[in-house]
Amino acid sequence: MSTTTSRRVPGRLTAPAPGWTTEADVVVIGSGIAGLTAALRLVGHVDKVLVVTKDVLAAGSTQWAQGGIAAALGPGDTPEQHEHDTLVAGAGACDLDAVRALVREGPEAVYELIALGTRFDHSSEGVLSLTREGGHHRDRIAHAGGDATGAEIQRALIAAVERAPEIEVVQHALAVDLLLADDGGVAGVTLHVIGEGERDGVGAVHCRAVVVASGGLGQVFSQTTNPAVSTGDGLALAVRAGATLRDLEFVQFHPTVMYLGPDSTGQQPLISEAVRGEGAFLVDDAGDRFMQGQHELADLAPRDVVAKAIMRRMLETGRPHMWLDARHLGSEFWEKRFPTILATTRSHGVDPVTELIPVAPACHYASGGIRTDLWGRSDVPGLYATGEAACSGVHGANRLASNSLLEGLVFSRRIATVLPAELRPWADPAEDTRTAGLVAGHTRRELQEVMTSRAGVLRTAAGLEEAGALLDKLAGVPAEAVDLDSWETTNLLTVSGALADAALLREETRGSHWREDFPDRDDTRWSGHFDVTVNDGTTTCAFVPAPATDLLAAP
Repeated sequence: MSTTTSRRVPGRLTAPAPGWTTEADVVVIGSGIAGLTAALRLVGHVDKVLVVTKDVLAAGSTQWAQGGIAAALGPGDTPEQHEHDTLVAGAGACDLDAVRALVREGPEAVYELIALGTRFDHSSEGVLSLTREGGHHRDRIAHAGGDATGAEIQRALIAAVERAPEIEVVQHALAVDLLLADDGGVAGVTLHVIGEGERDGVGAVHCRAVVVASGGLGQVFSQTTNPAVSTGDGLALAVRAGATLRDLEFVQFHPTVMYLGPDSTGQQPLISEAVRGEGAFLVDDAGDRFMQGQHELADLAPRDVVAKAIMRRMLETGRPHMWLDARHLGSEFWEKRFPTILATTRSHGVDPVTELIPVAPACHYASGGIRTDLWGRSDVPGLYATGEAACSGVHGANRLASNSLLEGLVFSRRIATVLPAELRPWADPAEDTRTAGLVAGHTRRELQEVMTSRAGVLRTAAGLEEAGALLDKLAGVPAEAVDLDSWETTNLLTVSGALADAALLREETRGSHWREDFPDRDDTRWSGHFDVTVNDGTTTCAFVPAPATDLLAAP
């Protein structure tokens, strides 16, 4: 089925004319594991790479990754077993070829991270320490600093970037819109830089390719584990330029995010799945271990299963959260294995060594994104995407724990394999005839609240229709100023509309998409993907049938 919505979003962002220009062969938008890996792998194959980051180099989602990076690295484990767990977690919506690329190329990619200088944890015998997380049937999660894996990977990548003179970094810069050539392909990108001197305000980078690695859309929701920079900028920029967004309805809500109270908003403390991997378990107010009997893996079931079980028990008991019991792990273990989480929970007045941790689901990861092929190519010539900003097909309807860092690593390497030979000739930007617009920044809180209450963990047709109606209303509130807040809010509105439309049309429950009015998975009608495109501000949401790939998972 296909529907053309009446929803209107800006065809491009209202922005001043560029006041400065520069050039680079390739512009990489984003500075997490995906962006920096792409930049580093391109060194020696192109003359100049420009990395654009909205804050400082270390401010993205990678540094917050606690659990680790998954790969078949341990004795007895195989890529085929990793493939099986990924397909099962993805609830039929994974791309089989993409998953196979991930699991087969993953171990070598992790060993290259180690060669680059990443210091993963090892046992006293010098063997790489591996743990287990939800949905995995083997210990295959490599971690660093106990629970500071992302921060250690980011440190090693930044150090390597700083050693590469071919890479220029522009910090505190928002990617505004792509500049397109006469053939519709990439000719450059406009940036807004908060800086001093020659690069301040809006400017233009003329380039031959753009790699979007800008992360996810977590700030669509009121409570999220995502940093403040995750406002869907890369997705919105790409779809305005003609790229396709796929599977946006599959937003993973992490089941164990520390509950800080009913009025808490923004980035919330994540309690890594690895804590449950080391033996912690969920209980309700009565102390009942309610995951027992829910799934063969109980507390280590895939995230959608655990999040739904927590929400059901919260609804049954009228409580705003459940509890995570990790007291039996002991003080010494907590301090060695989870020092970051320990410090965070204690800073919020809870000592997990002696107390239960209040937890509830919150937005964590977007399994969908810019639709790409197996080499990171989008529909727009010269535009590539990787990491959480991309929909490579790896995650399907529900990302398997700790596959996210690996996806960014593997598919950025793949982009760098093909991009140099595909570099477009230099081209002048064509006249941009897309309709400019900007939504008022002060509408962001209202947008987040309606998306959380109507398009969050629990969804119904009535709620999603209400969300769509309010988004249309907010789209009509013009910005009073051309500023960062309005640009980000407009991007959030664009992505939110696409997400809500796909969620409304998918009349089933699959993976992280939970429809209370359609509680069962329906492969007969809904095995496939929803693709969203924008044509100068008018969105189209089309269903693309595809066979259910978890049925192909070997037992």
